[in-house]
Amino acid sequence: MHKGCRRHALVLFVALLSSTYAEAMASMHMEDFIEAVRRVEDGDPRSDPLSVLRRLRGAGGLDDAFVRHFLGNAKPAGAEWDASLSDYLSKAVRHMVTENATEEGVVLTPDGTTVALAPLLLGIEAGFLANMAGRVRGLYQLTLAKDLDGSPLLGPDGCWDSVASPQVFTLLGDPSALTTARVNGGMDGAVLGMEVSARRPATLSGLLTEYYCRRLHSRGLDAAPRLVAPRRRENFRGLVAPPVLVRQVLKAVQLRRSLAGRPKMEVREKNQLSALVRKGMKEFIQKYIDCPPIIPRCMWGAEPYRGAPTNLSLPLSFMYIHHTYSPGKPCLTFQQCAADMRSMQRFHQEDRGWDDIGYSFVAGSDGYIYEGRGWLWQGAHTLGHNSVGYGVSFIGDYATRLPSQHSMGLVRDQLAACAVGGGRLVPDFVLQGHRQVVATSCPGQALYDEITGWEHFGVRMSRGEMRRAGQFKSPGAELLLQIAQRGLVQSLRAFSHQGKAS
Repeated sequence: MHKGCRRHALVLFVALLSSTYAEAMASMHMEDFIEAVRRVEDGDPRSDPLSVLRRLRGAGGLDDAFVRHFLGNAKPAGAEWDASLSDYLSKAVRHMVTENATEEGVVLTPDGTTVALAPLLLGIEAGFLANMAGRVRGLYQLTLAKDLDGSPLLGPDGCWDSVASPQVFTLLGDPSALTTARVNGGMDGAVLGMEVSARRPATLSGLLTEYYCRRLHSRGLDAAPRLVAPRRRENFRGLVAPPVLVRQVLKAVQLRRSLAGRPKMEVREKNQLSALVRKGMKEFIQKYIDCPPIIPRCMWGAEPYRGAPTNLSLPLSFMYIHHTYSPGKPCLTFQQCAADMRSMQRFHQEDRGWDDIGYSFVAGSDGYIYEGRGWLWQGAHTLGHNSVGYGVSFIGDYATRLPSQHSMGLVRDQLAACAVGGGRLVPDFVLQGHRQVVATSCPGQALYDEITGWEHFGVRMSRGEMRRAGQFKSPGAELLLQIAQRGLVQSLRAFSHQGKAS
């Protein structure tokens, strides 16, 4: 077993010694689901992965006409399963969004993302049924396309009631047919389904462990294998082109109509649907392919913003690159990156008197961007320039070494493109190092030398030029604004430290 899944498995084993199985399996960790799958496999050592998948499909009620069209009938839950195991698997696999905006049938993975199990398992089962490597019947319709039918909403992501023992997952906004957890599960199902069409693993639990529980080493994702969960977006991007996915969505709609006994669509109706799907696909690509995966504040345990945040006036014209300096080492796991985020927020709020963590976003070396003040709130990262640009920091000290290539790509290629595509940065925005506008060594010499070769890198503008362009707010103006919002004493304390952050 990979070390990334060992901790929760040991907790589960101890719990089994002192409680009922239902109590031990209450946690909706991916590690606990994998352990439940392993129990199913151990209960019938002669069962192959396809048989296990069909039993899981039966336990989760994934047996409607659309699914049966591609996969055939599900198998009933094993007679040898005890009631608590059966109840746990039914809860884990059966996906739904409740009236209270909680999402069920989802699990928290070791990398901090949440995955819906239904599309994951359907994609893997389709892959096992493939007669030829790389040709998987119904793969995209089962995992994503049937829910990408032009719905005006995509997402949202959500938050668990507890990262240590997750049980309830609450969405952060109005739910859609494709929540972020369903997208994650659908992408993983497509990627793993295609993989098993060519390479048949001995067990389902082994496949899931290899994909979700891989520990990263000092070089982060730069040295990681291709088939790991933090690479889901790049793997899915390389798997299917948007026009192909559009055709799969249209096929899924037509198949549903046929299975329901409804007549074929007229040409006009089909054209209207096609236009709607293409529009929805553009939004899907922008949100889930062009943009990097971002861990929301609630998942890393952020404390509330103190006071009322100042909203940014979008689009902005600058992106300022920082390094954290302290913490000085790259973070390689969700647990460590989340702890680093909490540490920085605590330092910024308690020691410096700021309202929140200063950065807009922070890049870990675990494959993820962490939300600081985010897209809408003005940060406290670059003195005199917080109102005109986003502050993006890399966790670590980069005076003499560089962040991982993967983490730099997340910021340089994806976060920037996401900001432009979402109307948050102007297309010709300027990227600068912190030191170009504030007297500091940040973002470290090695990282600064690196970003001078990035697209959009720009030289320092004079304050007169920035004032004429309407892009400069003097330190005095920022101080007056803060006094009006927070009071004199707190504002002076915060302002005296604001330009000193690394």
